[in-house]
Formats: sequence, C-alpha cells, structure tokens
Amino acid sequence: MEALRDLTFTIADGEFVGIMGKSGSGKSTLLRQLGLIDEPTSGEIFFDEKSTQELSDLERSYFRLHYLGYIFQEYALIPELTALENVMLPAMMKGGKKSSYLDKAKTLLDTVNLGDRLHHRPKQLSGGQQQRVAIARSLINDPKVLFADEPTANLDTASTKVVMETFQKLNKTMKQTIVLVTHEPDNQAYVDRTIIMKDGKIHAK
Repeated sequence: MEALRDLTFTIADGEFVGIMGKSGSGKSTLLRQLGLIDEPTSGEIFFDEKSTQELSDLERSYFRLHYLGYIFQEYALIPELTALENVMLPAMMKGGKKSSYLDKAKTLLDTVNLGDRLHHRPKQLSGGQQQRVAIARSLINDPKVLFADEPTANLDTASTKVVMETFQKLNKTMKQTIVLVTHEPDNQAYVDRTIIMKDGKIHAK
C-alpha cells in the first residue's frame, strides 16, 4: 500500500502551514518527503520552482544543511553540550567564523526567551525549554523552510502554548516559512492554513 498518493499543493513563502490527521494518515511521511529526508518513488518536490528530483545524495545533504531547518518531537539535543553549543552545531558543520555564529546563536536563544540559559545542558532544562533550544538550533543557518514534526507532543499545556507562540512570533516577525505536523486541534489557532491528511491523501486544505 502506498503511504502517500495523489498529492498536489503549494506552500507560499512566509506561510505557516499545519498538517493534521489521525495516526497513520501519512502526515509525518509527507513531512519527511518535503524535508528531503526521504525520497519519493514518484512525483516531484519543488523549491523556488526548482525540482529536487535529480539531486544526488550529497547535493540533498547540502540542500538540507543550507536551506532547511528541522525540529523533532524528541528535541534531539546532544546531552553533553550546553544550549549555546547545541544551537551552534549546524553552523559549525557549515563552516565560517566562530565569532559570527556564536553571536547569532546567542541572539537566537534570546529570541526564544532563553538568553539566561546559554550554558545550561539539556538535563537542566524543562521539556519546553529544550524544544525552544531546538527551535533556535533549527534557525542558525537561516533556513528557507522550517519543518516541525509533532514538536509539542511531549509537552504540557503551558509549555505547548509557549512553543506555539514562539513559532507564531518567528512567522510573523521574521517571515519564517513553517510547516508543522501536529495531532493537537488547539494548534490550528496558530497557523495560517491547515492541510488535513486521511489515508495518505489530502482530505482538506
């Protein structure tokens, strides 16, 4: 059985889009395709009207590092590193002067209201704070699109509100394009548009 089929849609620059659906509907699979983590067996994905179909594995890795940002349900922070070091890591992989991305990492942590937690390690932070570190990390390389896969699934109501308000702030003030997978209906209040998935297809958009 095909995980996804008959999908055609466009996400505008600067749009905040939510993807919703029951477990097994295909929403996380769709996000992995859009984020170039997995490769579709048919069809094409375009960024700025350029197809990604012919990219080699190396070119896909380069594209992900330079143009896409990712946030996951489990935070994916390195426990031995401080919040500041975790945020800096993708920029270190990209190269450049440490002074430039050090200052940028501090600014991003301040943007997500963690300027006073620069030197805290993940175990010293709450779940909501760890997720905001992950958001700051995803922005360090100035991604064109930010992908978030169930980023509030492990958070309580108060932390979920803070994280969703952070996404909304980034979208409104920085014009950051965000694609969010969520199963929580309340999160629809924060997005510009919701795509509903059902049995691997778009049920509504």
